[in-house]
Amino acid sequence: MGGLGQVSLQADSRFANWPNAISAVSIQPVLACLASQYAGWALSHEKFFALGSGPARALAQREDLFKELNYQDNATSTCIVLETDKIPPVQVIEKVLRDTKVAPEQLTIILTPTTSVAGVTQIVGRVLEVALHKAHALHFPLANIVSGSGIAVLPPVAKDFMTGMGRTNDAILFGGQVDLHVTGDDEAAAALALNLPSSASKDYGKPFAEVFKLYNMDFYKIDPMLFSPAKVTITNVDTGNVFEGGQLNTDLINLSFSTI
Repeated sequence: MGGLGQVSLQADSRFANWPNAISAVSIQPVLACLASQYAGWALSHEKFFALGSGPARALAQREDLFKELNYQDNATSTCIVLETDKIPPVQVIEKVLRDTKVAPEQLTIILTPTTSVAGVTQIVGRVLEVALHKAHALHFPLANIVSGSGIAVLPPVAKDFMTGMGRTNDAILFGGQVDLHVTGDDEAAAALALNLPSSASKDYGKPFAEVFKLYNMDFYKIDPMLFSPAKVTITNVDTGNVFEGGQLNTDLINLSFSTI
C-alpha cells in the first residue's frame, strides 16, 4: 500500500469454520489502494504474463489511471509484486527498470503464486482496494473518499491455481466487509452503498470458480461489477448519516473453502 495503509492478520468470529481474517486500513485510501496496491500494470513477454502492483507503478506511470489521480512518485528504489509462480524473463525485468528509472540493485520483485500463503494473503488483503476500484468504476468522486477500512475472511491455501483463484475472490465477494467515510450529499452516499456490494452484480450467487468456468475461462467476460466486497457501510462525514448495503454469505464461503 505504498506506506499509506496498515494491513494486519486478526481473529474473525463472523464465520464459524474460518477463524482468521486480514484487515486493511488507510486514511489515504485512494493513493494507498489505487496508486499502489491495485494490480494495474500488465507485464508480458512471449508466454509470460503477470499483473504488477506496488509502489513501482507510481514511478512508471504506465497506466492512464495516474493521469486521473494526478500523482507521481520520485524515488531511487522501489518494489513490485507480481501474481505469478514464474520468475519473469530478463526482458520484463529490464522493462520495469527502464520505466521506473531505478538501478537494478534498487529494485525488489516479489512473486506471489496464488497457491502460496503469500499469494492468498496479498489477494485477500485487497478487500479495501477492491471497494475503491469499484467506487471508481461507479464514477463516485475519488476526492470525496476520506478514509476506509476493510476486513475479509482468510481462506485455506489451495493445491491448484483454479481453486486458489476461486477461494481468494470468494473471500472478498462473500466474506469481505468495507467501511468508507465520504463527503458530499447523502444521495450519492446512499447510491454507493446500494451499488458497491458484490450482490449488485448480475453474476453474483455462485462461487467464483464456477462463474469463471461458465464464461469459458475468459476473465474479461465476467461482469466487472462483481469484483467488490460482500457488505459495505458508507458514512457521510458531512451529514453524519450512515448507509449500508449487501450482506455476508456464509453458505457460499463454506461451499468455496470446502471444495477439494
